[in-house]
Amino acid sequence: MKAQQAEYKRMMGEEYHELDMVVAQINGHPYEHNIIGKHFRRLIENCGLRPVVFHSLRHSSTSLKLKLSRGNIKAVQGDTGHAEARMVTDTYAHGFDADRKLIAQEMDTGFFAKVESAATGTTLGAKTIQQLKSLILAHPELLSELLKGIKDEEKLPTKTS
Repeated sequence: MKAQQAEYKRMMGEEYHELDMVVAQINGHPYEHNIIGKHFRRLIENCGLRPVVFHSLRHSSTSLKLKLSRGNIKAVQGDTGHAEARMVTDTYAHGFDADRKLIAQEMDTGFFAKVESAATGTTLGAKTIQQLKSLILAHPELLSELLKGIKDEEKLPTKTS
């Protein structure tokens, strides 16, 4: 598309309107959304894909960028052109439901089991463990820091009697 647009620019000269579009008409102006939608629907039908609207590509792209950036809202917001970070979180937060469940499972099977065994003979009470779980679920970014701390402790030399 970029090569084709460069050719249009050469042909049209000053009549070409550079708007930095991914897809543009021969004069550089954007297509109306219904034209793009029509061609998109035809492409989907020809490829035998399930029907979606063109805007779904933006939604999918933003969701994937959030996953790849590990939830870096500001980076994704800047890349997608959303005016506010809240728009990104409000619209795309549902994509992290599975991640939150996975974090809870990892906390149950990994972190809390290590906390109980590393507590020098004493175990944490159920209430304390539940409070820690709630804190981690509310702030999932803490999980990697806690697990890192446990790994660092495991690397420390132990005292011998």
